[in-house]
Amino acid sequence: MTEETARMAPAGVSRPDKGAPEERVQPREKWANNTEFILSMAGEIIGLGNVWRFPYLCYKNGGGVFFIPYFVFLFFCGIPVFFLETALGQYTSESGVTAWRKICPMFEGLGIASGVIVAYLNIYYIVVLAWAIFYLYNSFKRPLPWSTCDNEWNTDLCHSRSSFFANPHLFQPGSNWSFLNNISALDYYENVTYTNEGDHFSLGRSPEEEFWMYRVLRLSNEMSLSKVNWDLALCLLIAWIICYFCIFKGIKSTGKVVYFTATFPYLMLFILFIRGVTLPGAGDGLKYYLTPDFDKISDPNVWLDAGTQVFFSYAVCQGVLTSLASYNKYNNNCYRDCLALCCLNSATSIFAGFAVFSVLGFMAHDMGLSMSEVVSSGPGLIFIAYPRALSLLPGSSFWAVLFFFMILFLGLDSQFVCVESLATTITDMFPRQLRRRGGREILVLVIAVVCFLLGLPFLTEGGITLFQLIDTYGPSGISLLFIACVECIAISWVYGADRFCDNIKDMIGYAPFPVLKYCWLFITPLICGLTLLYDLAQSRHFEVYGYVLSNWASLGTVLIITPLMCIPAFILITMYKNPNNMTTPSSDLRQAKPHKPILTLCKHVIFKAQVPPNRHVEENNEKMMMEEPSMV
Repeated sequence: MTEETARMAPAGVSRPDKGAPEERVQPREKWANNTEFILSMAGEIIGLGNVWRFPYLCYKNGGGVFFIPYFVFLFFCGIPVFFLETALGQYTSESGVTAWRKICPMFEGLGIASGVIVAYLNIYYIVVLAWAIFYLYNSFKRPLPWSTCDNEWNTDLCHSRSSFFANPHLFQPGSNWSFLNNISALDYYENVTYTNEGDHFSLGRSPEEEFWMYRVLRLSNEMSLSKVNWDLALCLLIAWIICYFCIFKGIKSTGKVVYFTATFPYLMLFILFIRGVTLPGAGDGLKYYLTPDFDKISDPNVWLDAGTQVFFSYAVCQGVLTSLASYNKYNNNCYRDCLALCCLNSATSIFAGFAVFSVLGFMAHDMGLSMSEVVSSGPGLIFIAYPRALSLLPGSSFWAVLFFFMILFLGLDSQFVCVESLATTITDMFPRQLRRRGGREILVLVIAVVCFLLGLPFLTEGGITLFQLIDTYGPSGISLLFIACVECIAISWVYGADRFCDNIKDMIGYAPFPVLKYCWLFITPLICGLTLLYDLAQSRHFEVYGYVLSNWASLGTVLIITPLMCIPAFILITMYKNPNNMTTPSSDLRQAKPHKPILTLCKHVIFKAQVPPNRHVEENNEKMMMEEPSMV
């Protein structure tokens, strides 16, 4: 196509990059089939949060009552934003930044803000995989190193306890318990009491806790960020090598890897569930998990927890959904896929609760403790509570290997899909430089090396402080709620909810559920806005192992502000550079009904059509439609 021909091309026809030899710029890839897309999306949204966060929140916030606010947020906030971002990516065939640039140039900052949050995730999330690899390696040892107190890292406060279930002979009358750190069974029960404060024994610590604190984290009074634990650094390197080779070829490799990484954790979770519900005390654990406490329903903190859990779990406002959907064919039924994925994600969270609480119920039963004394969340659940429960089982090494394999693969596909999203975003921003032979491999390698180096401080004596800081303030509820509000406003009130619904109908062959339009217009921004205001009104302090670190909390504020400031910054930049086309979508985008108003309410036109009817546009739209095979 010559330069003059390109100028004469009607609106909607893609123009080649100027000055770029067309044969050297590789075309944008597509998923080989719909299954690859669904598994990649499932791998991203179904991760560690389903196992270490959702079950605990259910227990903490009233058991079965927590499902009420959870599903309210899911139906009126989670699903609408999830579908909005997925449909946006499929419609524009662009990732986060360039998708917003095409559909509404003034909101390009939304894509940048999401990219910053993904960068946070790429740096710190993989540290969990390094811990999981370290535990997996130690799971092959007998006895499990975190189940005894005779290791070099143990202190005088360490007190272990044998399981009644695994060692019934020790609990017969006249049994000698003096081998347990030179104390008798009577001394053990009289002098060692368990408290929930800090998840440790008031006069001692469990060996699982000491393994986590002094072998893995290497905690010390200095809390230095300069002394790297090189055995964990090796585990981090292994995690990055695995991640790199999963995605370095783009979706050609990603689409194949997810067949295993997205399905294998379900097999492990099912096996652990079957084992858990057959243990004594499992019923008590499930009772604590699901028993409703209706007094909690009026607590606004329960609703805040439900909202943040939905946004964390569904990976919205991170640009990842948009990037993955951008590889779909134009006529893929993304509406059906989104509903199926949302059902799968929530069902997995609920099912994971059964697997977790059945085992924790067994541990409480076996150790003679209450459920409140054994339940924990986050890393404490995965690396202290659950390993402690598994160490009480016969064949504990086998169950530990299964568990940490599950944790590894749950986190792995979420991690490499995040890296894939970041690489896709950067590639779409600089296609002439990066969409060439070998460009993709080099870009992913650079991302892996940079993120690996930035991840090393997390493996120091004070690394857990950094980890919890970014986990708390990086992809924070404040950031995600604000981005969700702006996304809904940008699509519904600026681009036009009716026009976006027409685009979706053009892609999938039928109009989506009408309530979605009003969610984007009113309900989702209202709920997210009120939740955001309540979250901002809460007093905040940053605490690690009982110590309040006020100086670190100020750094957390910087982590929150950094992505959010991109949104107004790019609005001002667009206003300066191109004030006449701040809300005009790209001519490359197919508009099936350009003559229709972009927004109507109660049959009243709110905003008229931006693009007048044009015979050339309609002819070009027909041509674009013929280029994509129908999948409806």
